[in-house]
Amino acid sequence: MKIKNLKIHGKTFLAPLAGISNLPFRLLVKECGCAVVCSEMVSAKGIFYNSEKTLTLLSSKKEEQPLSVQLFGSDPDSMATGAKVIQDLNIASIIDINFGCSVKKIVRQGAGIALMREPKLSEIILNAVRKATDLPLTIKLRSGWDPSGQQAFEIARIAQDAGVDAIAMHPRTANQGFKGKADWHLIKDLKQQLTIPVIGNGDINSVEDAQKMIALTRCDAVMVGRAAMKNPFILSQIDDFLETGSYQIPSNYMLFRTMERLTQMYVAFFGEKPACQMLRSRLSWFVKGLPGCSAFRAKLSGINSKNHILDLINEFETSIA
Repeated sequence: MKIKNLKIHGKTFLAPLAGISNLPFRLLVKECGCAVVCSEMVSAKGIFYNSEKTLTLLSSKKEEQPLSVQLFGSDPDSMATGAKVIQDLNIASIIDINFGCSVKKIVRQGAGIALMREPKLSEIILNAVRKATDLPLTIKLRSGWDPSGQQAFEIARIAQDAGVDAIAMHPRTANQGFKGKADWHLIKDLKQQLTIPVIGNGDINSVEDAQKMIALTRCDAVMVGRAAMKNPFILSQIDDFLETGSYQIPSNYMLFRTMERLTQMYVAFFGEKPACQMLRSRLSWFVKGLPGCSAFRAKLSGINSKNHILDLINEFETSIA
């Protein structure tokens, strides 16, 4: 598929995940075969005011390209400025605008899914961002504030008319969060209404789920979030399955090497102490279902150095060999 003039080699996107899709995790998922990775949400106002924390979120390496950087905000001027800064930094292949975050502190700012209640403001923002950058421009939205999807369809039509090049849809309402079931039929309806590519998101927990979503909705690609946290190989597995009808399940050896790789990258990027604090939870994702995983997770709560982590990984690998 193509988004504007950008050729995408594959049908898989890593979803933007607050606190998760940082540079080390994106690099890992890219190494595991993801077609396009997406940054955490980046505040347009944070860019506007040169926030150090925000600028850290824009850290990138060429190995993760193509990278989609997701902006959030509700002020047209700062959104346009943020898009221009991202383009000038030469780190992004795609700029994405968040219309889907339902976290209360984001909604209170009038950003994320709050914009789906404001079609006129949304149109102003999208036109301002489109004018500020010639990079491929996408948006990620939910079904809206009610299950009908009508707000999503309206915002999507506005976006397409404003020059947005693709749309990702997570068909849950603002109030659902991640509860209940994603209504894939809304993705199908959206795809029928637009001429630009549509990326489906929501309830893709397995390779087979992705194939079923594409078969039902005819979406152009799929976006995976939480499932990639415990299996970063799922994105390449999806592409393999769509292309050949089969996919490889990673061996335990590959799994443990991946855990070691993530550890090394986290320590290099965040520093040893912060990395250890974050890896206490992140490494536990990879071992769910393995014999002895509960004991391993308990030991992770006490990690205090890179070597300590690597020793625990080796110990756990040996115990299940």
